[in-house]
Amino acid sequence: MEKALTREEMRELDRKAIEEYKIPGIVLMENAGRNVAEEILKMLDNPQQTKVAILCGKGNNGGDGFVVARHLHNHDISVCVFLITRISDILKDGDASTNLHILLNMKIPVIETYDIKGVNNIIRELNNYNILVDALFGTGLSGEVREPFKTLINGINNSNKPVVSIVIPSGLDCNTGKTLGTAIKATKTVTFAAPKKGFYSEDGPNYTGEVLVTDISIPKHLLI
Repeated sequence: MEKALTREEMRELDRKAIEEYKIPGIVLMENAGRNVAEEILKMLDNPQQTKVAILCGKGNNGGDGFVVARHLHNHDISVCVFLITRISDILKDGDASTNLHILLNMKIPVIETYDIKGVNNIIRELNNYNILVDALFGTGLSGEVREPFKTLINGINNSNKPVVSIVIPSGLDCNTGKTLGTAIKATKTVTFAAPKKGFYSEDGPNYTGEVLVTDISIPKHLLI
């Protein structure tokens, strides 16, 4: 098994790649999102009749989801991004902002919501989709999952749809593998650079599904 990383180790790996090796964060995000899109494409028997819902939070995990949406759209997959925050909050700055701007310019559907009523509408809408992408929380989450995310995660788990989680199933603690109140039960987890420590302890093995570790261009010797 490859070395599994804590959230602090992963954060330091990202920092070194960006600050010391001068790999722009947006390049890492692009590679991450493209990798996830490629794994989703492998799951499709009939791409032209597949609809993919991408559920995004406000951080870089959501930014990865925006990249996934663009790549799937460019492969003629019907996609919709459900954003659990205000579009205007994302557009202020950062790599996620850049990728959301691109989606909006491409006229890819982005639906924003930030309350329980809106989340319940999304849960009903998910019945119309074949695959769900979890881009809500990344490895940084360490506190209890709060509303409206708690209701959304429970709704996703009850949907009986295949779920692809980006980096880590949202709600799973990266370090301990414990669920933080609730967590996505992924069919497949596409993670980057190395597995995460929480995948292999406590609740982790019951939530990650198939784990795929992909390369996003972080210098390999940093992982040794």
